[in-house]
Amino acid sequence: MSDSRSPEQNWGGPPPWAGRPPWNGRERQAPPAAFVLLAPVVISLLVQVPAAIGIAVWQHLDWAAGLLQISLAVAGPLALVASRRYPGPTVAVVSLLALADLVLTSDAGPPYLALAFAIVLAVARGAVIWAAASVVAVWAAALVVGSMLGLTWHPFRIAITTLALAACFGIGWFVRTRRTRAAAYRAEAMRRRQTAEERERVRIARELHDVIGHALSQINVQASVGLHLMDRDAEQARTALAHIKETSKTALEEVRSVLGVIRDGEAPLVPQAELAELPRLVGGLAAPGFAVELDDRLAAPPGRAVQFAAYRIVQEALTNVVRHAEASRAVVSLERSADELLVVIDDDGDGFAGDGADAATEGRGILGMRERAALLGGSVELGASPIGGTRVTARLPWSDAV
Repeated sequence: MSDSRSPEQNWGGPPPWAGRPPWNGRERQAPPAAFVLLAPVVISLLVQVPAAIGIAVWQHLDWAAGLLQISLAVAGPLALVASRRYPGPTVAVVSLLALADLVLTSDAGPPYLALAFAIVLAVARGAVIWAAASVVAVWAAALVVGSMLGLTWHPFRIAITTLALAACFGIGWFVRTRRTRAAAYRAEAMRRRQTAEERERVRIARELHDVIGHALSQINVQASVGLHLMDRDAEQARTALAHIKETSKTALEEVRSVLGVIRDGEAPLVPQAELAELPRLVGGLAAPGFAVELDDRLAAPPGRAVQFAAYRIVQEALTNVVRHAEASRAVVSLERSADELLVVIDDDGDGFAGDGADAATEGRGILGMRERAALLGGSVELGASPIGGTRVTARLPWSDAV
């Protein structure tokens, strides 16, 4: 039946891994870049400009001196606008403006706050050498020029100013360290998210491979039976067609279950297949010239996760027998060995050629069986079968807990 809905509606919107990774269950929103850039500018203007205007009025400065003081109070904060792209040159320019404000304007003004922001921003963005060279040179020049102009600065004020400048460097380094750690944390979170996505893709691909590969092999066998017996035994041909219908229906249901993980993004794959369904699996593969036997020696079933893995391993092994072994007989044995579920699949087909097990492990189906067993703490081994073909031996822990 066709579906007229859009791809987003069919698949329930974008996958759960679309966009940025969640942080503590929510998206952590970073401050906008414009806010981070303009906040130092605005704060510096609000502190320096009103103070410069007030001091000019209070001291009755002439228009030239007042205009110079106000201009310097405005120029430093505005220069901070370039700190995002050019943090080094910006701290040098603001340092020179601070020197001019210190030696050319009234000594009663507020601290040149723009310089503190310029130092912090330069160090945080990696321009440490620019900041250190500019501040040291300007501070030394201020002491020299101040003494030449006859400005008397108390030693305590010089010490406090030096400590304040050093504190700005410390704050900038702290911000840089935090940003570096945050970037590393985000990179690690992204790496883990991508790894989880890759594991999920592999898991879904494995499920689709098992479901579709087995279903198509079983349908191919039953279709061959139906074509072979259509003229001689219509009833047997009808039975083969019924098997095809049942197999295709089951495969569609299992594919929908797998795709539901992509659509919903939360529900894990539900292990619907159990060992109790092995007789149906074995019966669906029976055909003229090929017989499958099930030897179930279990008194009680193991955990559901173990049953699901065992079912898929048997399914994949029998699919390989049908598609590649050219066998006439296969035997599936189930038994409990201590705290393990022992699953053995034998066939009388071609067996190994050349390098044997090493060559066999190159197939995706064998790799999928090994991965399923490994996820539960078990193993899958391949070897020669006593009935002439290949033996697949799977050992799975009896309990779901690994």
